[in-house]
Amino acid sequence: MIPLRDENPTQITPIIVYALITINILVFLHQLSLGSEIELRQFFDLYAVIPQELSDSFDGIRSSQSFPEILTLITSQFLHGGFMHIGFNMLFLWTFGNNIEEDLGHFRFLFFYLICGILAGLTHWFFGMESAVPTVGASGAIAGVMGAYIIKYPRAQILTLLPLGFFITTVRIPAVFFLGFWFLQQAISSVASLGMPEVMTGVAYWAHAGGFVFGAVLAPIMGLLNDR
Repeated sequence: MIPLRDENPTQITPIIVYALITINILVFLHQLSLGSEIELRQFFDLYAVIPQELSDSFDGIRSSQSFPEILTLITSQFLHGGFMHIGFNMLFLWTFGNNIEEDLGHFRFLFFYLICGILAGLTHWFFGMESAVPTVGASGAIAGVMGAYIIKYPRAQILTLLPLGFFITTVRIPAVFFLGFWFLQQAISSVASLGMPEVMTGVAYWAHAGGFVFGAVLAPIMGLLNDR
C-alpha cells in the first residue's frame, strides 16, 4: 500500500515539511555527486549512525572520526541509501506531516520530528549495540509523525495506491487501519530480526517501530490534542 494523500487539508503552509523534504533531496543529490563508492562509504561512516561507534562514545572511547558520533543521531536522518528509500520516505512525510505541523506549530513540529528521529536511532542502537553497519534514513523520524497521526486522525481517509496483481487501483483507507497495519509489519519484523545479522535484513525495523511508539506518546504531551 502506498499513500498518495490524506483527506484533511491544512490551513497553513507546512514550511517545515517542505524544508525537510528539500534538505533531504539536496543531501541525496550531494551523495550522488560523490565520485566513487569509496567516497560514499566514507561519507556514511562520518555522518551515519554506526551502533558500535556510538556504544564506544557512550563508554568514553574516543573515535578517530572528526565528527562527534552523538550528532550522527541527527545527521543520519538526512541520508538515504537509494532512490526508492528517499522517494518513499519523502512521500510518507508529505502525506502525514502537513496536519501534524499544523497542529503542533512550525517550531514544535521540527523539534518533535528531530527528537523522534533521535529516539528511533537510539532504539535501533539498543537492539544492536555491536553492529558496525551504518544506519541512514528519515524513516524513524517519519514513523514518529505517523504515530502522532494515528492518535489525532484515526478516522482520516488516506487515498492509497493498491497493487492487485497486474492491476493497480486507488482506495480510501482509514488512517487507523493503514498506519496500524504498517506498524504491525514493523513490530513483527523487528522481533523477527533479533539475532539476525543486519546485513541480511537491510532495514532498521527497530528504528521504525520505536519512532512510531515515541511519536504516539510524545505528540500528545507536546500539545497535539489541544484545541488551536
